[in-house]
Amino acid sequence: MAKTLIIIAGPTAIGKTAISIRLAQHFKTEIISADSRQFYREMSIGTAKPNQHELSAAKHHFIDSHSVIDTFTAGNFEKEVLKLLDILFQQHDLVIMAGGSGLFINAVCNGFDDLPVARDEIRQQLNKELEEKGIEYLQNKLKIADPVYFAEVDINNPQRLIRALEVYQTTGKSFSSYRSKSRKTRPFNIITIGLNTDRENLYQKINSRVDQMLEAGLVEEVKSLSKYRHLNALQTVGYSEIFDYLDGKCGLDIAIEKIKQNTRRFAKRQITWFKKSEQIKWFDPSDYEGILNFLNQFPDEP
Repeated sequence: MAKTLIIIAGPTAIGKTAISIRLAQHFKTEIISADSRQFYREMSIGTAKPNQHELSAAKHHFIDSHSVIDTFTAGNFEKEVLKLLDILFQQHDLVIMAGGSGLFINAVCNGFDDLPVARDEIRQQLNKELEEKGIEYLQNKLKIADPVYFAEVDINNPQRLIRALEVYQTTGKSFSSYRSKSRKTRPFNIITIGLNTDRENLYQKINSRVDQMLEAGLVEEVKSLSKYRHLNALQTVGYSEIFDYLDGKCGLDIAIEKIKQNTRRFAKRQITWFKKSEQIKWFDPSDYEGILNFLNQFPDEP
């Protein structure tokens, strides 16, 4: 097969890690993570990071590659992945990229326009609004300013809300308008596999994963990250809810139910994002043989 990037995309908890590892072992290649939270070495349980057995089953990149104190954008990811692919394609005909962060995957596939730098006073004002008026206030602002991005983004992640709003308030243009208008040409083929299943099955997977996170020590992990809680990386599902519990704002049972609910909502938004692409070939995660047969139909030359 010609130099090809195989992307395994889909909602959280659908089984992307297991499929990508099986494919990496079959094709004797390596995996690039496109999960925007698994980059951070301080966050493991709440991000459902691959365990040591899974990491040893196939070589992974962009797992534990950055600290929560680092700023790492989709544009940064695009540049670093393209450099890495130059190296990996010298050793492999196929490389796998797996994850559910549509913005980061799109940056690698299609390019990402450089976003404007927001004025400090705008960011400070938005953070003040978050603190004083709550996240729903920012959600409503984004829904009016950029309904396209609102329909896709994790609206429970204030980092994403503030970034989109500061771009809008700095330029008067929506965040979604900065996606590269013309698809950039890549020196390799791209095949995208989407994983999905019926909603009831997906929600069961999500609920089960959250329960496993609690058993693995999620509360203790969040406690250990208290000194970082002001950072954008920690303003995310699975961490925000436990911080509320630790602050005495709710009981643990309520926090757990909120994590499950917010994760289900996030999964729906991920599916909405990926369903817009006509290039994705969809499979149930149980159909590994179907995925493999689909990939094997591609010729050795472009």
